[in-house]
Amino acid sequence: MPGKKREYDEDDVRIRPGRSSRPRTRTRPKHEDAVDALVITVDRGRYGCIREDAEHLDELITAMRARELGRKSVVVGDRVALVGDTSGAPGALARIVRIAERTSVLRRTADDDDTTPEGRLERVVVANADQLVIVSALADPQPRTGFIDRCLVAAYDADIEPLLCLTKADLAGPAGVLDYYAELDLRYVLVKPESDLTEVRDRLAGRISVMVGHSGVGKSTLVNRLVPDALRAVGVVSAIGKGRHTSTSAVALRLPRVRKKGDPGWIIDTPGIRSFGLAHVSAESLLHGFPDLVEGTIDCPPNCGHTVGDSDCKLDAWVAAGKADPRRLASYRRLLSSRAGEDNSRDQSE
Repeated sequence: MPGKKREYDEDDVRIRPGRSSRPRTRTRPKHEDAVDALVITVDRGRYGCIREDAEHLDELITAMRARELGRKSVVVGDRVALVGDTSGAPGALARIVRIAERTSVLRRTADDDDTTPEGRLERVVVANADQLVIVSALADPQPRTGFIDRCLVAAYDADIEPLLCLTKADLAGPAGVLDYYAELDLRYVLVKPESDLTEVRDRLAGRISVMVGHSGVGKSTLVNRLVPDALRAVGVVSAIGKGRHTSTSAVALRLPRVRKKGDPGWIIDTPGIRSFGLAHVSAESLLHGFPDLVEGTIDCPPNCGHTVGDSDCKLDAWVAAGKADPRRLASYRRLLSSRAGEDNSRDQSE
């Protein structure tokens, strides 16, 4: 009837279902059947991977990063676990589900000063490298000891053993460069055009070595001599980037087996690296790249900055006593000044 008040009962009450009391699980799949592999190239979210025991880069597996990895970066040299289609067939795509703990991380910045945007932008060059091969020509162009010093600082900071590779030894002798590093126990090899590379291969055997060097020092020529099919191999790995040339990114190349036994090793070519910004290295740690100066700082006053302005710094007396090369001290102080944003001069030549 019109105007009659309606009576409600329990059937009219709508009860909104409550949230489940069962907690969401964070248990992830163990992926016990995952395939172990080495990342040899990275290009726009696609990762070229290969089993470390593979003899040829034709066995490339293209993979993408699994969502469960979160924001963990994947770089060349990483040892990873793959699931999915690991056949390496055209169009096949695997997933990276695990990244093994890194034994070393080689980093660089675009600037030395960590107060600048370039200095704050830290890049991981490669992971798990055992050796940093610093390639420098003895002539045409002249050796740049400032660049070598930067590489040494980066290597010692990453706990990677450095190896100095002096090319074009047919044009000039190594005495000047070796004299500059006389106080360091720095390993080196000499390379001439068409010279025997047995010593170089011995230094690389069983290791993952990163090769860096300025344009024109003969690094690409050396890589092609060490890996005769390097151009073909680079073409294979660049295919995952739809034909993009790998001259702007690192690529790992398997050294050919020249002996019946033993691991011939890997080399990681880094054509895009022309300098090492050291903003990620503390001012104190910069000294580790100059072990010939370390003992000279023992008697320095507390909080000594070791700069020219520190009148009580004992490094000047250390050098004056003939215990270190004055050029080494000058190079160290140039890096300190550059890190403080006071000096942006180019690396000096020997």
